[in-house]
Amino acid sequence: MLAVALAVVVGATSLTACASDPAPSDVAVAWAPKGRAAVLVTWKDTNQPNRITIEGVLSESPSYVKYIPAGDPNHWEIPTSAFPPDGNYKVAVATGTSQGGVTSKLAKSPVFDTDGPVRPSAAAVAPQGRGVLIRWSVPVAPQDFTPNDPLDVKGTKTQRYVPMVGRPGQLLKVIGPATTSNRQVIKSIKPPYAFQLRTTNEWSTRIGGQVLGLTSSISGAVPPLAQFSVPIRVRGRVILHQVGCDLDSPCTSQRATPAGVPIVVLTQVTPGSRWTPAARGATTAGGYYDIGVPTTGSRPYKITVPVYTKAGMITGTSTSKPAYTKSVVRLASAGFAGGDTAKKAGSMVTISATVKPALNTVVMLQAWNRQTRTWANLKAMAMRQGQTALAFKAGQPGDFVYRFVVPGAMMFGRPMQGVTTPGLQLHVR
Repeated sequence: MLAVALAVVVGATSLTACASDPAPSDVAVAWAPKGRAAVLVTWKDTNQPNRITIEGVLSESPSYVKYIPAGDPNHWEIPTSAFPPDGNYKVAVATGTSQGGVTSKLAKSPVFDTDGPVRPSAAAVAPQGRGVLIRWSVPVAPQDFTPNDPLDVKGTKTQRYVPMVGRPGQLLKVIGPATTSNRQVIKSIKPPYAFQLRTTNEWSTRIGGQVLGLTSSISGAVPPLAQFSVPIRVRGRVILHQVGCDLDSPCTSQRATPAGVPIVVLTQVTPGSRWTPAARGATTAGGYYDIGVPTTGSRPYKITVPVYTKAGMITGTSTSKPAYTKSVVRLASAGFAGGDTAKKAGSMVTISATVKPALNTVVMLQAWNRQTRTWANLKAMAMRQGQTALAFKAGQPGDFVYRFVVPGAMMFGRPMQGVTTPGLQLHVR
């Protein structure tokens, strides 16, 4: 019992001796001169040795310790890198040395926060000459739980944006000075690339405001023949190539086949004329497209991905090789008047045909010769406004087969392929 009592007395005496020196006073923090690379700590005492630490307030305390010899000035600059970002802290100053430990109570600065910058949340891009104009927006800063603390930076533009660009196989590279503006003009740049903003304030850095510059490649199939005024189907696929970047590793190239990529089908109405849109569409899932294209005369077609932008993305143009579609005269109708294919000998029969476009030409009426098994020309007939007809008297009984041969024509300076009707059967009884 006596040993325990003595131990308690001795322990109490040691604790009192460790805190027997007067504590420093008036601990204050402010920004060090020459920018905001360090926090200047000041205090008052009687030329004692001091120990400086950082205490977290509802945050984990960093393992920072600095000893100041006796007689040195009562101030010290702590690098901002010693303060973890997005926390609340105090700087504590006590009397003490690395050998003797702390010999006074702690004196503490007012609490302050180390809130980092607000990352840009959205970026928009638009072509501008040979380059692009990029704009970004920044959300409202979260609530400051230590308002008006000694290290708060006042003003509306307290963070800076450093523009960076990355290309496949390369690290992100700074392309211009830091700015407080919310826009960046890149005078000359070609995809593929990734644009990012390194957003900084006095405490830390964040990456945001990404814009992707993509390249595109397009394949397409165009039918070689098309009936006049009947839409053709143009089919193919679009593949986009984009860049993915991390801060500490080279950027990589990635392939994408999204839906919604705009497609324009171009054509030349006449030989040598400028290419103009004939139809528009967009890709579906997997990058595929299937677009109906109205037709008139024979003409070439090519499919293109135009330069287009959407949130955080700009896609470069690409075009398929031109493919020629020859127009074919379309048979609108052909047969016998009233649809009557059985007639009495000696009765009148009218055979006719109608085509599109409304041609003015000469067509040939032919009949099938069963003995020679060939088509024989019967009569050259005028076609006006795409229509022709012939009335004749049914002769001897039997089965007969007729057809019209419509020659090709020229339209918009290009040839159009003619058409032959199916065999038109007539029974004479």
